Amino acid sequence: MQRALLERRIRDVHARLVRAREDLAVLDEQLEVVLESADEARVRSLVSETPLAAHEHSEAKRHADAMVRARAAQASAVMELERRQDELLASVGTGRS
Repeated sequence: MQRALLERRIRDVHARLVRAREDLAVLDEQLEVVLESADEARVRSLVSETPLAAHEHSEAKRHADAMVRARAAQASAVMELERRQDELLASVGTGRS
């Protein structure tokens, strides 16, 4: 592969990786808050034993579960970009794509 094209691909993957890591950090912060909220809703549900509190806990748990899945998907995307970047950097040394 031409060196200029390879360097452009490396820059592109690096930029995407930086953004993906930033997004993952934001998800980590949001997940912490959502998990705390779900735990508080669980405790309220246990203490009050009302249908409304149980419903609020159920909603908070569903939201937390969705955030956990989103965080896992983002972590997977970061790992894939890291793998691709490593491949591209290795190809610089070997002169292939």
